Amino acid sequence: MHIGLPKTGTSYLQAIAWPGRTQLRDAGLLLPGARKSDHLFASMIVRDDPGVARRGAGASEAWDRILADAAAFEGDALISHEFFCAASAEQAQRMAAQLAPAEVHLIVTTRDPLGLFTSSWQESLKNKATTPLADYGRTESDDPRDVWDWRALDLGLVLDRWSPVVPPERLHLIAPSPAGAPREELWERFCGVLGIAPDTCDTTRGFANASMGVAEAETLRRINERLKGFNNARARGVWLRSFLADQRLVPRHGERFWPAPDQVEDARRRGARAVAQIRAAAYDVIGDVDLLLVPDDLPPRRHPESVTDAEVADVALDLVATLLADLQRRTERTSPPSDPPTRLARLRQAIKGV
Repeated sequence: MHIGLPKTGTSYLQAIAWPGRTQLRDAGLLLPGARKSDHLFASMIVRDDPGVARRGAGASEAWDRILADAAAFEGDALISHEFFCAASAEQAQRMAAQLAPAEVHLIVTTRDPLGLFTSSWQESLKNKATTPLADYGRTESDDPRDVWDWRALDLGLVLDRWSPVVPPERLHLIAPSPAGAPREELWERFCGVLGIAPDTCDTTRGFANASMGVAEAETLRRINERLKGFNNARARGVWLRSFLADQRLVPRHGERFWPAPDQVEDARRRGARAVAQIRAAAYDVIGDVDLLLVPDDLPPRRHPESVTDAEVADVALDLVATLLADLQRRTERTSPPSDPPTRLARLRQAIKGV
C-alpha cells in the first residue's frame, strides 16, 4: 500500500507505473483494478466518502475489484493513491483486515512540511479553492474526506493513524532526495522497496508537478472566485489543473513564495515532531530523515498578499492573449473546408481577371 503523502511525487510514480503495468506484472508485481482511477475510487471507499457514487458507473465497486484481483494474483500487488493517508485509524485497520491474509506493507513518500504546505495550497487552487494562503492550514480536520489539510500533510499525524496497521519493519518511509538529485532517484528508491528493477518501466513517462509563481497563483485564486461551473472532479482536472494552471500559468516561471512567518514556524515544528517520532521507531527508512526538517535559515521570498492588482492584471492580460491564440488554432483545425465557389462567384473572378 503506497498511501502518499500528497505532493510527494506520487503522480510522478504513478505516471511511470501505470503505462508499465504489463511489464510490472511480468516482473511479478500487479497493479490491481481496471484502471488507474480505481485506486482513487478505492481511497474514497476506504475513507467512507459518499462522493464516489458520483464518479460514474463502476466507481463504487473499485475496492472490490482491487481486492479480487489482488487475491487472485500469486505475486505481489501494489495499491497506490495519496489520499489513503487521510483515512482514520479505524478505516486503516479495516482496510488491512480486508486485505488479509496478505502481508501488508505500507510505503510513505515524504517531503519537508514547508514545501508540502505551499505545494498543497497551489493544488487546492487547481481544484477551484479560493482560500488565501494566509488562511490556509489553520486547523486540523477530523474528517477523512479532507485531503488538502494538515490531516494528510503532517507526516506525524499520518503515522499516528497508520503505523499501528503493520509492524514497524513493514512501514517503509522514503525520505526526500537531496537538493539537485536526479528526478529518477525517487523511482529507484520506490523500486527498491517493491523489489523490482528500476528499468522495468520507462521512466521518461514520469512527470513532476511544477509550481506556479506567486502572481500566477494569486491570479488563479481570484479567477476561482468568479468562476461558474467546473463543479465536478473531471472538469476541474481537465480545465483548471491541466489546461489553465499546468499548461498556461506554470510555464510563466514566476517568483516562488513562502507563507506567513507563523505558518513557516508551524511547519518547522511539525517537521521536528515527525523526525523525532521516526527516530524513536524502527521503521524502514530509505534516505536521510533530516531532510524532513525545515531549515532555520530560508532565502527571502514574497507572500501572495504582496501581489498587486497590476501584477494580477498583467498575468490576466497575457492569459487572455494566450487563450485567444489557443482558440484560433483550435478553430482553424476543426473548421470544415470552405464551400466551392458558386457559378456566380466563378464568373466574378473571371471578370476580375480580364
